[in-house]
Amino acid sequence: ADGKERLAKTAAGLIGIKKDDFRSNNVSDHAACGVIDPLDESNSSLKGRGKRVTLRGESGNVLADLIIGKKVEDREGFRFVRLPGQKRVYVSKIDLEVSTRFSDWIDSDLLRVESSNIKEIVINDYSVDERTGRINQRDVVKLYKDGNKWSANKLRANQEVNRTKANSLLTAIDQLKIVGVRPKPKGILSTLKKAQGKKGFEISRSDFLSLRSKGFYFAQDGSLVSNEGELQVKTKDGVIYTLRFGEVAYGSGFDLSAGSDSVEASGPAANRYLFITTRFDPSEFKEPKKPRNTDFLNKPDSTWSAADKANKELYDAHEEWKKKIEDGQKISDDLNARFADWYYVISQDSYEKIHLTRKDLIKKKNN
Repeated sequence: ADGKERLAKTAAGLIGIKKDDFRSNNVSDHAACGVIDPLDESNSSLKGRGKRVTLRGESGNVLADLIIGKKVEDREGFRFVRLPGQKRVYVSKIDLEVSTRFSDWIDSDLLRVESSNIKEIVINDYSVDERTGRINQRDVVKLYKDGNKWSANKLRANQEVNRTKANSLLTAIDQLKIVGVRPKPKGILSTLKKAQGKKGFEISRSDFLSLRSKGFYFAQDGSLVSNEGELQVKTKDGVIYTLRFGEVAYGSGFDLSAGSDSVEASGPAANRYLFITTRFDPSEFKEPKKPRNTDFLNKPDSTWSAADKANKELYDAHEEWKKKIEDGQKISDDLNARFADWYYVISQDSYEKIHLTRKDLIKKKNN
């Protein structure tokens, strides 16, 4: 969960709940109080089920476990509560919003990138022979943004970038939201790094099946590819995002957001799996000339010679360059740490807005 602040508030609110009043010791009252355990499959009733909230520590030990039921009439802020496995129903004051909406627990801003910081977009349009790993390269569209102007590769004399479509693509990337996640196999990114550029590399069958089920494959050179192509986004910080588009993800509700991969392909709400990685390109920032020496650091600035002052300017420019390199690498490392454990699921609407071709983005010049 990205919602660390919400998690902390929920934990504090739940652990602080007290038994303010006793209400009933009869199982027959559980439905009326709304404290039937929602995980109790032996109870056939669809009504009267509460929300069960369980907090666990890092080792998996249960810190708190409670079934929260209906509001108590004429007592503002009070609800019926019950401990799982016990009959007794209590009344407790609860200052706690218990949400089961996926969006309330996740940082839905997937890429954490501002549209104003994007300088280049590359659409890698290809298909994959899933049996052989061969790539059918259809096109590579490179879009360059300089202020409000757009340009592209392979433009004919009578063509130009459709600014409206390009700006819409930029907005869609900026606003790309998560609607679900699935765990990746442990250590899969380490496997990918080892496989890069190698033939005959080894990958476990479970990792292979996990990737394939989501629409991701290894090409013959060891690179990771996807059955619906890729989108690269380069920022002014030198960070390059690679978004690989995989299979359709079906389902709705919990099945969509968190986890059932067994949903039938005929299920509702077609969405799309996404595999995201980033890397930092230090060549974005040309290294400036280094100072001849740093003797000035050990002198009062009032005694600096002309050479010292010149070296100070070179030193400051070089330190600024080093900071840009460090900052860009840290941004990429932090993003990869976030992306490492998850296949993401995005909506079909978001997918259609960012999965474009040259035909969508290039138009004839207006005469």
